[in-house]
Amino acid sequence: MPEFDVAIRGGTVVTASDTFRADVGIRDGRIAAVAETVEGAAREIDASGLLVMPGGIDSHVHFAQHAGPDITPADDFASGTAAAAAGGNTCVLPFALQVKGTSLRESVEEYRRKADGECYIDVGFHLIITQPTPEVLGQELPALVKAGHTSFKVFMTYDELVLNDRELLEVFEVARRERALVMVHAEGYDAIRFMTERLERAGHTEPYYHAASRPEAVEREATHRAISHAELVDVPIMIVHVSGREAMEQIRWARQRGLKIYAETCPQYITLTAEDLRDAGVEMSGAKYVCSPPPRDRESHRAIWEGLEQGVFQTFSSDHSPFRYDDPRGKLTPKGRTSFRWVPNGIPGVETRLPILFSEGVAKGRISLNRFVELAATNHAKLYGLYPRKGSIAVGFDADIVLWDPNRKETIRQEILHHGSDYTPWEGFAVTGWPVVTMARGEIVAEHGKLVGRKGRGEILEREISPYAAAPA
Repeated sequence: MPEFDVAIRGGTVVTASDTFRADVGIRDGRIAAVAETVEGAAREIDASGLLVMPGGIDSHVHFAQHAGPDITPADDFASGTAAAAAGGNTCVLPFALQVKGTSLRESVEEYRRKADGECYIDVGFHLIITQPTPEVLGQELPALVKAGHTSFKVFMTYDELVLNDRELLEVFEVARRERALVMVHAEGYDAIRFMTERLERAGHTEPYYHAASRPEAVEREATHRAISHAELVDVPIMIVHVSGREAMEQIRWARQRGLKIYAETCPQYITLTAEDLRDAGVEMSGAKYVCSPPPRDRESHRAIWEGLEQGVFQTFSSDHSPFRYDDPRGKLTPKGRTSFRWVPNGIPGVETRLPILFSEGVAKGRISLNRFVELAATNHAKLYGLYPRKGSIAVGFDADIVLWDPNRKETIRQEILHHGSDYTPWEGFAVTGWPVVTMARGEIVAEHGKLVGRKGRGEILEREISPYAAAPA
């Protein structure tokens, strides 16, 4: 009987710390050997000329998430995880949103039902807390953390999601006690409402003015406020989807003072700009790019790369939040034609995250291969309680592996993607570097741009407490 189920031979293994030529042996869905030569496998995969890397972990995606009474998200768990796998990802962390008026536990159970039997790759749920009642804070949240939901997100904006300062502090306090990691959407609610109403009074209602309603100052102020609250409670937090220098500098300042503040950024903040939101005509094409925080400008791209190169950012996620464009329940909702404030907020990106980061980062000499793996997989696993099960290539880890062609040139096009949206914001964007094979727990789920895995094989993960979420002693 063969010693290994699969041997990946002849490739270059890349982890967050090392790059070396080795074979990888897989048995029972886990990595069983990393050696100069691995023989005695039931199946061999020739990885000559390819990079053998940990499968991507996208720790910020939205699948099948409630977006309002007249809006339908473009991806459920089947299409979302299919797109993720095709893009070289082997694990994603979507959200279980507490709709106001429901309990947090009921919300988690609903999302688990939506995901059950639908996923091509493994998923683990963050929680979104919108009503931090005494019952939620005292009973439900601690119990859910113990059950493996060891991170949750809070919002400082949006009518149906925003928490006030007292509520933020109370959530932070529970996070500190339970050793959970809090993700913070940092934009100032009242400032955005003020700017939105002022723009609407002036007749500026097109999608472009979405960006004008949320300038960098709004993100900077909220980031500083979130950091100040975290300092008061003495708890680590993650500032998500940082868009430019002003918020980034607040994070750098906090870290230099010894605070445990982590940061995430996304593809839209190194490639898109506010100018993409301008409309070419009555079709509201700018609505395709409406997301929050909005894309900024070329100088902001340079700032984000500075943060990626210097270690200000720990993770690079997609913030995949897709809607269909040509759809009255999507970006072209009738209310959205009256004002940018009603255009559904979010863009698709889970399938294109890794090619964009590799092409703009590694291929252009901005970051190393090892830093790419760190930003794309390893740090996600470490921060969110998946390490050492996922996030690297070593004996005992899940055989979550992507075989990557570093020289393949591809042009991103909607027709080759697998998400549920009817467009990509990166239509026509040329990249160098592309996933060839995605293997999740030892099974090939995507190969040469085709989905070959089985729906339902993905597991719903219970995650551990992350040491990075622990408050200072």
